[in-house]
Amino acid sequence: MGQAELLGVSAEMATTTADFETRRHDSFGLRVQHLLHGNPVLGPLAVLVVAIVAFSIVNGRFFSAANLSLVLLQVTVIATLALGQTLIILTAGIDLSAGAIAVFSSILMALFATDAGVPAPLALLLGFACGTAMGALNGMLVTRIKLPPFIVTLGTLTIFFSLNAVVSNSETVRGADMPALMTWTGDAIPIGDFRLSYGSIIMLLLFGFFAYALSWTAWGKHVYATGDDPEAARLAGIRTGRVLFSVYTTAGLLYAVAGWILIGRLASASPNVGTEYNLDSITAVVLGGTSLFGGRGGVIGTLIGALIVGVFRNGLQLAGVEVVWQGFAIGLLVLIAVSIDQWIRKVKS
Repeated sequence: MGQAELLGVSAEMATTTADFETRRHDSFGLRVQHLLHGNPVLGPLAVLVVAIVAFSIVNGRFFSAANLSLVLLQVTVIATLALGQTLIILTAGIDLSAGAIAVFSSILMALFATDAGVPAPLALLLGFACGTAMGALNGMLVTRIKLPPFIVTLGTLTIFFSLNAVVSNSETVRGADMPALMTWTGDAIPIGDFRLSYGSIIMLLLFGFFAYALSWTAWGKHVYATGDDPEAARLAGIRTGRVLFSVYTTAGLLYAVAGWILIGRLASASPNVGTEYNLDSITAVVLGGTSLFGGRGGVIGTLIGALIVGVFRNGLQLAGVEVVWQGFAIGLLVLIAVSIDQWIRKVKS
């Protein structure tokens, strides 16, 4: 065999080897892409585990029972709001009024129980009813008048916060002036050094209920179908308008429950909180692997996403990182999560 032939064979072998390596690399990437597409919760779970391990190494106090119970307590309100937000984002919508509904509901509950002299159980029910009605208003504007969810909830965000200031006269209602039931969600059960608040228990039960509802009921399947392709869902006989209305209404109720948990968390009902709750709830949903384009994700991922936010803020604080850089880290995580979501959506079945 001549030198030219040997060179040709060598070049061909090199090309074949390069092609093999490329196909192997692409095959691995595709496997990861398909895995994350079929199991959206795996990515956020891996991030949470790595973050816990890393922060535990940086500061030994992080993994203490007292600190972990504090992290759970801090994310309870946001996680409950994010649960309602998840239902809406699964339908390819968004709710910018989540925090406003929660805070307004908490003020109404507190005023019913104090100024109006309504019995505490009834005050809670009235607050839940008001939150549900606010969510229903969002749903009606989206489904009946066909306004974009972003515009609708941006408008109601301003309306609800304004009404909140008017009704409360911008004054805080102290927990000491309320019946014990109003602040009960802030009480905790000691489990060794770990303290589990009743608000956290309510939050976890709600996540369990909606994880079941989305996975095993017709309503849940309709929510996913509406978010994935509303026109195909309509042609399949799903009444997408009713599904959307039910989602916004249910979210309003969940926001009101978050308002009750907020009263226990603060031991008061303040009209001056909640300005950051909307973005925090959306952040938890996005970090949890739910697609902003609808039809993919779940509430368990949202719970993990809320925990990621809490773990990062607490861990960075224990590490001595300034607050501004804590926000930078969370924002960077959101951008990475959305980029990964875009990559996963390109998967070919």
